[in-house]
Amino acid sequence: MDRRTTAANGRVAAVELEGVIEAAAYVAGTKAFVATPVVDLLKSPSGPRDRQLLLGAKVRVFEDRQGWSFIQAADGYVGYVASSALDDRAADPTHRVIARATHAYERGDFKSPDLASLPFGAAVAVYRIDGRYAETSLGFVPLVHLGPAIDLFSDPVEVARLHLGAPYLWGGNSTFGLDCSGLVQAALLACGIPCPGDSDMQSLDVGHPLSENDALQSGDLIFWKGHVAMMTGPDRMIHANATHMAVVEEDFQAACARITADGDGDIIARRRP
Repeated sequence: MDRRTTAANGRVAAVELEGVIEAAAYVAGTKAFVATPVVDLLKSPSGPRDRQLLLGAKVRVFEDRQGWSFIQAADGYVGYVASSALDDRAADPTHRVIARATHAYERGDFKSPDLASLPFGAAVAVYRIDGRYAETSLGFVPLVHLGPAIDLFSDPVEVARLHLGAPYLWGGNSTFGLDCSGLVQAALLACGIPCPGDSDMQSLDVGHPLSENDALQSGDLIFWKGHVAMMTGPDRMIHANATHMAVVEEDFQAACARITADGDGDIIARRRP
């Protein structure tokens, strides 16, 4: 079983895994929300980052031990986050950041102190509207940067392009820093398209496969070993990559040649969400 999506750590396991995985206890888990703008989802307590979760993300908490919570995210990914980054009493989010990034201010006034920076996709519960600002648990956020949480984007490419220039960050999932699979996941989830967190998972689970003879179109995903890009047209693609250390849009054939020359091999899969 894939440890990235298996809700078990030896001490505890999700109740639905009883009889499948050995654990000291089987628990249903409790609901909580991420309470900080971005939090690392770690392979082990104080271990390396696997992925990241954004403000307002709902998680299932199986264990809170020595300051670390063993959780499962909405996409099925499991791991550890600092317990201080979760809130089990938070209200369900009502709105989501639809700009590349925004700030939460002390008051409904852009000249007041900024209290937090929020990336695209961060979700907040709006308590009240104060002029052009929405009051949230972190402060006052400009209304122009928010949209109803239930609203979806229609074009993953549009969302991906919101991230142009964002810095590359291994395991990152926000406009403050993200990797290739983080960009694809952000673009698809914003459009209501299910998408796992890592490129190897995406190459198997997103949409349906394409053959080498299928003409590529905007929104199609192209996979190499350990890398993924999204087509923005028949001959252009967008991806977060370590060559540019940023999200860039570039010529498809030129990028393919460079990726192959860098030792990452040829394309191994094509999928249409």
